Amino acid sequence: MKKETRHIYKVSELAREARMLLEGAFSAVWVEGEISNLLLHSSGHMYFSLKDEAAVLSCAMFRPVNQQLKFAPKEGMQVLCLGRVSIYDKQGKYQLYVQAMEPNGAGALQIAFEQLKEKLQKEGLFDKAHKKPIPFLPQRIGIVTSPTGAAIRDILNILRRRFPNVEIILNPVRVQGDGASAEIANAIKEFNEYGKIDVLIVGRGGGSIEDLWAFNEEIVARAIYDSKIPVVSAVGHEIDFTIADFVADMRAPTPSAAAELVVPEKKEMASTLETNSTRLANGLLNRLNALKEKLNRLKTSYVLRQPLNLVLQLKQRIDDLGNDLAVRMGHVLELSMGDFKTLIGRLEALSPLAILGRGYSITFNKVDGKIIKNAAPLKCGDRVETRVCKGKFISIVDKITD
Repeated sequence: MKKETRHIYKVSELAREARMLLEGAFSAVWVEGEISNLLLHSSGHMYFSLKDEAAVLSCAMFRPVNQQLKFAPKEGMQVLCLGRVSIYDKQGKYQLYVQAMEPNGAGALQIAFEQLKEKLQKEGLFDKAHKKPIPFLPQRIGIVTSPTGAAIRDILNILRRRFPNVEIILNPVRVQGDGASAEIANAIKEFNEYGKIDVLIVGRGGGSIEDLWAFNEEIVARAIYDSKIPVVSAVGHEIDFTIADFVADMRAPTPSAAAELVVPEKKEMASTLETNSTRLANGLLNRLNALKEKLNRLKTSYVLRQPLNLVLQLKQRIDDLGNDLAVRMGHVLELSMGDFKTLIGRLEALSPLAILGRGYSITFNKVDGKIIKNAAPLKCGDRVETRVCKGKFISIVDKITD
């Protein structure tokens, strides 16, 4: 009987064989699921699980790949992932190495837009308190846009038609594609460093959300927010909204509208100025006529014809008032004097001296000067002083009786 031969695998060997089989069978697969256990490692790599109601799949998405994402994956988000299935030998478990990810439902750009909008709104970049007023008549306008697009042609045509005296400076940039957002942000900073600009128009013509995406980048939003020069955003058509629109000091629905908003029409200003000049001249003339009539009335008035008479009348009036005051004061003093005498009479009636005048006297102890009201404390030979109505005398106690 032939002896059976057995092939014995090492653990690492079996893992390697299984990995090769899985990678060969599932080299590029799309997997749908809900993100859970999301871990953003300090290395920049991303680890998470995809799950549905029946199973869980471990996933790894390395830094070079996840840096290309237009949105930030969140716990509980439904996504589609493209990757290859393999085995992580160290843990002996199979997992999906993700090469691409997109939201399952809303587009990646729309999610990225909402995420950045929420973030910047919480930071206060959209607050009205930070909005700078647009000058009424800027002398120098800076424009950040493509030098070849329809937007710059529309802006220039309208600015020259409305107010040809205004000076225009273009800082040309790309408005879509890789690197466009950095060029736009840098152009805004350059205008601020230059400083001799009254207002900035930043924008481009219409297009898809992908075409307008440079104006949804955080670097552009922060450059607009940091600008010391008022910024008017002019991106796309009236229905298009970008992050730049929310941060800017003013949003124009189109580039053409931006040109109309930043400068008034010279002909209208000239007409308004002429109307106001006429109204001012008429107002001054009417005022002068009114003052002339008032002066004529004053010239014929009694006061100006006989001014000395008025002075004499006033002097006489002063004399009359003085006489009246003297009479009134005399009457008041007479009444006050009567009241004063009455009070004196009352005080005299209450005075101890008045009692003495009726035959009474007051006796004091010569030792302590106190009034003697009781004879008991006295002794024969004590000296006492007696006060009568007119004068006083000193006595020696000879006898004391009850």
